[in-house]
Amino acid sequence: MKRSARSCLLEIAGYFLRLGATGFGGPVALCGLMERDLVERRGWFDKTQMRDMIAVCQTMPGPLAVQVGIFVGYIRCGFWGAWVGGWALILPASVMVTALAAAYVRLNGLPWLAAVVYGVNPAVIALILHSWWRLVRLGMEDRFQYAVGTVALAATFALPGLLAALFVSAGLLGVGWYALQSRRHDPNARLFELASPLLIATLAGYFLVTGALTFGGGLAIVPLMEKGLVQQGHWLNESDFLAAVAVGMLTPGPVMTAATFAGYLVAGVWGAAICTIAIYLPSFVLVLFAAPPLLRRRDSVLVQGFVKGAYAAAVGSILAAAILLGRRAIGDWVTACIAAASLGALVRFKLGNPFVVALAAIVGWLAFQALQPAWVLSR
Repeated sequence: MKRSARSCLLEIAGYFLRLGATGFGGPVALCGLMERDLVERRGWFDKTQMRDMIAVCQTMPGPLAVQVGIFVGYIRCGFWGAWVGGWALILPASVMVTALAAAYVRLNGLPWLAAVVYGVNPAVIALILHSWWRLVRLGMEDRFQYAVGTVALAATFALPGLLAALFVSAGLLGVGWYALQSRRHDPNARLFELASPLLIATLAGYFLVTGALTFGGGLAIVPLMEKGLVQQGHWLNESDFLAAVAVGMLTPGPVMTAATFAGYLVAGVWGAAICTIAIYLPSFVLVLFAAPPLLRRRDSVLVQGFVKGAYAAAVGSILAAAILLGRRAIGDWVTACIAAASLGALVRFKLGNPFVVALAAIVGWLAFQALQPAWVLSR
């Protein structure tokens, strides 16, 4: 390898390792940090280039920030730069989450942990609802999307085994709807353009499928994982699953590291490693093979239609997951108050996720000691 190529890869690795270890706030915040660092401070790209990369990654399923990191590495250093950039961003959070999962397994069953979880679980529901509302404001643009989201909400309860098919069907429905809308506004518009890159997925296993269908950002993993790991596979109970979601949202880096936590609980260190690789692998495939043509066709009516339809389905399913998990987390007036106060702190006072969860843990621990809630002790 030439010196210049090695230097380029080391530069990419150093930047994304630091970002992965310190970047809190979810995909939008991480993309904002990348734009600030790589455009304004380092001058690797201009604003138009950076925003084009972000826009292309928004049209594909998978974790937005990771895909932007992969794309940055690809544009900057070629094929190997994509792999180095993506895994450097993923690795710090994955190591942290694996360590936290090991601690969770070792401490599980201790009375003080049950007391902390009593307060943390309703706060996690508030975090999910807050993130869901941000997704609604960010990407729900018309009545069609709200209709698809409503159907997805109902279907998540009625047909839990078909959630993956629901996302794809909603995307295809969006292709047809927005193509017809375009046709009405422009009779000469072409109805058949390149939409296949969005459907490219060479998948094997549950987490590969899940990683390929997280339209709407990393939080869209919640309903897919809840159905597969809790309701269908019975590999995790609802309390363990809520812990996985909480850790994914509270650690730096991508939210989808919840899969790392879940994998550790199911199969130890190897489970964590395999689930981490599987959940992110579709993102590398999509960025390397679908992003270049999508960069040229990102304004396509069919591409945008698929994304809007699948996005709306993800929004509806995320709300359904919050309701289902809320039944487990909120069992009395104290947990209801913790959930409401946490949501108010996030929306009204803009407090950070770790601070809100820390306060909820303290309140929950104190309330648990005083009340000894029977519905928790009986589990």
